[in-house]
Amino acid sequence: MEQARAETVAEPPPSPGTPCPGGTTPRPRRHSVRGQILDALRDALVGGELAPGEVYSAPALAERFGVSPTPVREAMQQLAGEGAVEVVPNRGFRVARRSARELAELAEVRALLEVPVMLSLAEAIAPERWAGLRPFAEATAAAAAKGDRAAYLEADRTFHQAVLSLAGNQQLVVVADELHRRAQWPLVGGQIVRTADLIADAAEHTALLDALTARDLDAVESLVRDHFNGGD
Repeated sequence: MEQARAETVAEPPPSPGTPCPGGTTPRPRRHSVRGQILDALRDALVGGELAPGEVYSAPALAERFGVSPTPVREAMQQLAGEGAVEVVPNRGFRVARRSARELAELAEVRALLEVPVMLSLAEAIAPERWAGLRPFAEATAAAAAKGDRAAYLEADRTFHQAVLSLAGNQQLVVVADELHRRAQWPLVGGQIVRTADLIADAAEHTALLDALTARDLDAVESLVRDHFNGGD
């Protein structure tokens, strides 16, 4: 894991011409040390560097990052709230083990939440507006083609946020994103995600936009359910 920088830095702006759901250009976000550590820990979870079942102490992780334990503890507490790690008193944080049943339950809950919203959007949103979301689907395809799972998962979440934001309900976006994170990692005992799996998953984003544009409700429902059952 890369050493975190102590100063606050700004993320680079999005690529020119890339729209955001509201049709405006998003401002660059700023990351604190805690934010950088949180991103690094998520990457480590995705990459398997932090193994399910293992306990990691904040001071030890802080030494690896070259920061004080405080931002590490704060980031780990947030991950605990997201269900990625568990607090172990006087020891640190244990990376959660995600069972196949838990993932199936998360997929079911996500479908219960998002399928009705997607169907409603298919009927309410003008077909031409879906074209503005194509860059988000293309970003997932680009990350998948590189076999970069960490980048793919982030692009995947951004795509879903972009679609759901069209419903105009920010709480929906927040709740759906939390469920999405819980479904992404940690992987079930040694599970390996192949590049071909990522590419196939990314292709479902384009297919979903096609179905939404065509207002094909049966295809929309089928694609969303299948997408969640695939784990993303």
